[in-house]
Amino acid sequence: MNKSLLRYQRNMASGDHSGTTQTLIQVMGKVPRVTVYFWIIKLLTTGMGETTSDYLVHQLNPIIAVALGSIGLAITLVLQLSVRRYVAWIYWLAVVMVAIFGTMAADVIHIGLGIPYLLSTAFFAVTLAVIFVIWYVSEKTLSIHSIYTRRREMFYWATVMATFALGTATGDMTATTLGLGYFSSGVLFTVLIALPALGYWLLGLNEVLAFWLAYILTRPLGASFADWMGRAHDLGGIGLGTGQVSLGLAILIVGFVSYLTITRKDIQGK
Repeated sequence: MNKSLLRYQRNMASGDHSGTTQTLIQVMGKVPRVTVYFWIIKLLTTGMGETTSDYLVHQLNPIIAVALGSIGLAITLVLQLSVRRYVAWIYWLAVVMVAIFGTMAADVIHIGLGIPYLLSTAFFAVTLAVIFVIWYVSEKTLSIHSIYTRRREMFYWATVMATFALGTATGDMTATTLGLGYFSSGVLFTVLIALPALGYWLLGLNEVLAFWLAYILTRPLGASFADWMGRAHDLGGIGLGTGQVSLGLAILIVGFVSYLTITRKDIQGK
């Protein structure tokens, strides 16, 4: 039994509840601590999700690719929900699968159903807003530092999936519908993602609001640059290939997650 769990049990048995919330997060927290490594890996997963989805739907029958993405997402989420506390490789594997499936979902709505990116962006934005409202009404908090119950974790993953789909649609909208191209879209979202950070550091912007604004923007930021690297020249990219870009990003993700697994720098409450 780990030390945090023993400390939590002793506090509860003695009636001393001071610090028990922090200890509970250490024992049962299901998400990583937000550090620079969190944002680096998050950006890498957004790019990998974009290029991997594109690679699969062009190498396989799109229906089969989406089915495989759905199965992979279901398996990883069940694995994530089944563990009692945060495990780095399980958590980030689930994020990767959400990134891949979120890209597929946005692409199916646009390519398969013919819905313009502007409308799909609005749809996913409304969906995300509804999830946030229900989450807050139910739990009175949207902080990821409080993810230590099953219901809050379900809200969290629903939010994550909505942000990935929204980010995919938004990035594609700016790159294609608005004609900015992938690189210029990446630059645009680089500027935009700096705004909540500056708002938090300089203007006292609410921490939870700043986090979720930045979290949403990581998706179109990472995906835009990944598309720019992977797409062919005639599609506005530099032609490295989606498979090669996906492999390179996967290697980087494995490296960072392995480092966190060893150092445990991403454990909440430490």
